[in-house]
Amino acid sequence: MTKLQSHEREPLETVDRAPEAQAEGFATVRHAHESEMAEDYVELIAELIETRGEARPVEIAERLGVKPPTVTKNISRLKTAGLVRREPYRAIFLTDAGQDLAETCRRRHRIVVAFLLSLGIDEETAERDAEGIEHHVSETTLEAFEKALKPHRRYK
Repeated sequence: MTKLQSHEREPLETVDRAPEAQAEGFATVRHAHESEMAEDYVELIAELIETRGEARPVEIAERLGVKPPTVTKNISRLKTAGLVRREPYRAIFLTDAGQDLAETCRRRHRIVVAFLLSLGIDEETAERDAEGIEHHVSETTLEAFEKALKPHRRYK
């Protein structure tokens, strides 16, 4: 790239934020990343139980695109966190806390997808993008999405 080309770019708009506010923003993102695995797992387990009557580790691995040992390790973490229960050689079940988290995740997912669709995003892209956005969107932003979607009511 030549010097002339680099000078032709529009300058980036910067926002001068207090260090504490910026640190809080980064902390929020780190926390969201930490909870993504649990949210993805409980949401998928709830879906499998609803559609197939049970959630087996092999199906979880297949749908998440991971190896079965990864599922076993993560299910152990979820069990320690009180989100799932498992009996030897049986399917995986959600605890009440796991079911509550799954319902919260599904609600966020539906709202984000509906909002993206309302912007004209195709369904496949909206579903894929919602998988990332749903973990990071604040309750304030979700409420704004809901308010914008009120006339449509397709997400509930």
